[in-house]
Amino acid sequence: MSEIDKKGRLDEEPFTYQLAKSGTVLIAYEGKTVVILKGKEAERLSGKLSVAAGDVKQEQLLLAKATGNFKRGNERMGKSKGK
Repeated sequence: MSEIDKKGRLDEEPFTYQLAKSGTVLIAYEGKTVVILKGKEAERLSGKLSVAAGDVKQEQLLLAKATGNFKRGNERMGKSKGK
């Protein structure tokens, strides 16, 4: 078992990405865009993703690292979940 993904959350492939014509990289978590990278960061990530093409686990890890620690428990639940 990998020390990085102990709970196996990346096996579910929660992250997706899109490369825009302008060089921007949009990263989504479970269908919602959470990070938009531009400039050198976008170039660096797209280069790493092209090297890791085909290796789903490696792609998921790169996307998770690029998003940083965005889930901290203080997200709003939305209107349907109640308060």
